[in-house]
Amino acid sequence: MLEKRIPPLLLVVIFGAAMWGLASFAPPLGMNSMPLAVVAGAVFVLGTLFPVAGVVAFRQAQTTVDPRTPEASSALVSSGIYRYSRNPMYVGFALWLLAWAIFLGSGWALLGVVGFVLYMNRFQIAPEERALRDLFGDTFRHYEQRVRRWL
Repeated sequence: MLEKRIPPLLLVVIFGAAMWGLASFAPPLGMNSMPLAVVAGAVFVLGTLFPVAGVVAFRQAQTTVDPRTPEASSALVSSGIYRYSRNPMYVGFALWLLAWAIFLGSGWALLGVVGFVLYMNRFQIAPEERALRDLFGDTFRHYEQRVRRWL
C-alpha cells in the first residue's frame, strides 16, 4: 500500500518533476515570462506561509510533525492556522506546485497540482484522519465538522 509511505515533501518533488516533463512536451501559453515569474513567486511565498504556520502550531502543542506517524500525536491541534484548514502544510505544498505550474507557463502542468491533491487525499490524508479519529474520537470528529480538509 502507498498509504503514508512517501514523505509529502518528496511527493512535491516527484509531482514537480512530472509537471516539468508535461510542460516540456506541451506548447507554452505564450505569455511573457516576467509576469509569470512574479505571480509564481507571490504564490510560492503565500504557499510557504501555510506550512510554516502549521509547524509552529505543532511545535507549540509539542506534538509530532511527521505526517507518516499520526498515531504518535500527543495533541489535536485546532488553533492558529488549523482553525482554517485541517491540512495547512499540504495546502502550502499544493500552492508551491501551483506556483511551479505558473512559472512553467503550461496549462498541462496544472494536472500535477490536481494529481497531488488527489494523491494526498487518498494516500496521506485519509489514513491520517483514520488514525486521528481512533486517537481523539469525538474531539476529532467535531473538528472535522468545523474545519475543511483543504481550505
